[in-house]
Order: sequence, then structure tokens, then C-alpha cells
Amino acid sequence: MTGRPPGATALRGPRRALLTACYGTLLVLITYTLPTTTLAPTAAALHAGGAAQTWILTAALLGLTALLLISGGIADDHGRKRVFVIGAVLLAASAALGALAPDAAVFVLARVIQGGASAAVLAPSLGLVSQAFPAGPARVRALGGWGAAVGLGIAVGPVYAALLAQWAGWRAVYGVLAALALLLAGLGAAYLTESRSERPRRLDPFGALALAAATAALIAGLAEGRSGWLRTAPLLLLALGLLGLVVFALVESRVAEPMLDLALFRDPGFVASGAGALFTGLSIVGLMSCLPTVLERALGQTPLAAGLVLAIWSGLSVVAALQARRLADRLAPTTQLAAALLACAIGEAALYGLAPGTGWLRLVPGLAVAGVGSGVLNAALARLAVSSVPAHRSAMGSGANNTARYLGSALGVAIALALINSGHSAAGPAAAVAAGADRAILVAVLLCLLGAAVALWARAASRRRATRAA
Repeated sequence: MTGRPPGATALRGPRRALLTACYGTLLVLITYTLPTTTLAPTAAALHAGGAAQTWILTAALLGLTALLLISGGIADDHGRKRVFVIGAVLLAASAALGALAPDAAVFVLARVIQGGASAAVLAPSLGLVSQAFPAGPARVRALGGWGAAVGLGIAVGPVYAALLAQWAGWRAVYGVLAALALLLAGLGAAYLTESRSERPRRLDPFGALALAAATAALIAGLAEGRSGWLRTAPLLLLALGLLGLVVFALVESRVAEPMLDLALFRDPGFVASGAGALFTGLSIVGLMSCLPTVLERALGQTPLAAGLVLAIWSGLSVVAALQARRLADRLAPTTQLAAALLACAIGEAALYGLAPGTGWLRLVPGLAVAGVGSGVLNAALARLAVSSVPAHRSAMGSGANNTARYLGSALGVAIALALINSGHSAAGPAAAVAAGADRAILVAVLLCLLGAAVALWARAASRRRATRAA
């Protein structure tokens, strides 16, 4: 059941809900990207070695992927606003813990909690938006705004962290994050309207446990693999993660009210939503997350300059996501998804050919095309995440979509880093990184094309299904 806060008008209430949900999404993406430009001072202050630095980069992703789908299911059944506000409060507390962390172990724990809190904010956000705006042009515009918040967070996070760390130290980065998260909790409590499914389901504890264990093991395996893929630890963790996914599927196929209804995979739209998010992480987020490293090691850019160059891509994705509403009447979401992935493939291909001494202007055309494609892609994924599931399971749809995105991102980062570090050149380390980056770019382009092919298959399957129904 839904209602409006006292005194809220039909116009202002939805807008406030949209702005609050977008602010929450923005803050989640900022949280996720913070270590990309603050790793060096953080590691130095906490005396973190190579393994600890890997976990500083990965810990938030572990909490995020483990709890996204679970948070979405709980939000649908027990209150989207409640889960959102609790997540914001937990994000504030964990950010404060990170700011005060005395050593690397406590900081990594704080980052894991930040990831779990981010899941509680992100999963219900699309459900809150779809609840505030009925299906139609207004919802399409609102979902475009949500997609823009994703790109804006990626653009702002690294630059904000680099500037504040430079002026006030890395601890201030997390202290300010705590204050921003408290503001989010206040806005959520004041401006969001509680909503939940009219047919709440019972908790699925065994499914939740299996999924959390599986995703945590996969992320941990990918993190450990950065120090060598043939060691026992990463191989064992990855095997346990895959086994956990099999157990999760078996559990969900046997419970009366599963957290994730496996029958949804018969719907081409749901498949396109999950596959599109997975390939977005694999081919775009993975490569772009590693691009600042390439800019620093191969092209000699400072962390702040590298973050600003990356902002060309993420900033244009914000503009494109806001304008993507103009495509809603012309293109089906699956068609928009395929076209966006193709644009990203073209933009990434234009980055090929890096070499020491290359100026950042050489990257602008590729980053611009990939940025526009990413913005259209984020808007399409938001539409599919909501439209491919029943209305009362919108937060679960968001959780499933984002789980696929961030699992793909973790695997994409692992692949990109492995390829970047595999480069060899007699011209020196910088040339070797550039050669490895070219390999990573080619693989990312191929993954983009594969994702586009899946989206086109889903488009054709949806048309066949509609024809049979008619």
C-alpha cells in the first residue's frame, strides 16, 4: 500500500522522492569509487601491504554484491523507505568507522559494511522511483534521471576524493561521506513515502544465505586472483562461489516463495536486463575502472588528472542518460540496450593504440562516444529492471540487475588488470602497461559486441512472444 506525506502535493511528492533516490544512488557510486584516487595515502597511513591494498579496493564490492538482491527482496516485502533509510544510517556509521580506522583490518571491515549499506540504499531506489511515477513518459524521464545519477557518481567520486585528500587528508574523505549519508537518511525519512508489496512473501533465509556466501566467495576469489590466479586460495574461493550459485538455484527452485523467481528467466526482457547489466560491468565498468591506473602508469598523469580525464566519459553519460527519454517512444528497451552497447564498443575501440607520451586529448573522442553510449545504456537498464518484473517486485528487479552489474564489474576489473599487467615491451614499464591496456581494450570491445548480440536476441524473442500472444 502507498500513501503521501501530509501536505505533499501530487507534483512535489514524486519529485522529492526522485531527488532523494537519485541522491542516494549518487552517494553509493561515490562510495564505491573513493579508493581509486586515495589508495596510496590510505595504504601508507594504515601500513597496508599489497594484499591489504587489494582488499581496500575490493571490500565495498563484496558487501554490495552479497546483499543487493537480498536488500531488494526485503524492501519489497517489508518497506522500501525503511530499508533505504536504514541503509543510509548504516552508511554514515561505517563511513565514520573508516575515517577513524586505526589499521588496515578495521578499514577493510568498514568498507565491507559500506558496501552492504550501499546495497540497502541502491536496491529499493528504483522501486521508490517507479512507485512515485506511474508507467508512462513521466516514469521514463524519472528513470533517465536515476541513470544519470549513476554516471554522475562515477564522475564525482574520484575527483572529490582526490581533491579532499589533497587538501585535508584521506580521513576527511570518509568523514564528509558520513555527513552526506546522515543528510540522506534525513531526506529519506522526510520525503519518501513508504511502499511495499501488497502480497509480501515470507523470508527465504536459505536462499539469502546461499546467495550471500556465493557472491562473497566469488568477489574474494577475484580479489585474491590479482596476486596470482593459479594459487590455491583464488581457485578454491571461485569454485566455492560457483558451487554456491548452483546451491542458490536449487534452493530457489524448491521453496514456495523464492527470493528470486527462476521463472523470470523465461522472459526475454528479464534476461536482457540481467545480461545487459552483466556485460556493462564486464566490458565498460571494468575497463573504465582501470583507465586511471593506465593514465598514471603509462601516460604519467597525476591521480587528479586521471580522474578528470575519466570524468569526460562519466560526465557525458550523465547528459546522455537525461536525454535518453527521447528514445523511449522510438526504441524498445532491448533495442536501446543493443544500440548503446554498440556505441560503447565503438568508443572503446577508439582508445586503442595508447603509448607513452600520448596526450590526454587523444582519448577524448573515444571517451565521448563511450560516455554517450553508457548514459543511454544506464537509462535502458533502469527501464528494463523495472519493466521486466511484476510491479510489486520492483526493488527485487533492481537488486537483481545491480547484482549482475557489480559481479560483472568485479570480473571485468580482474580481466582488465590481468591484461594490463601482462604487457611486455623492451621500451620500458610504461610501454608495457600501454601494450597491456591495448589488449584489455580489445577484449572489452568484444564483450560489448557479445552483450549487444544478447540484447538483439532478446528483442527478437520478445517480438516472437508478442506475436504468439496476439
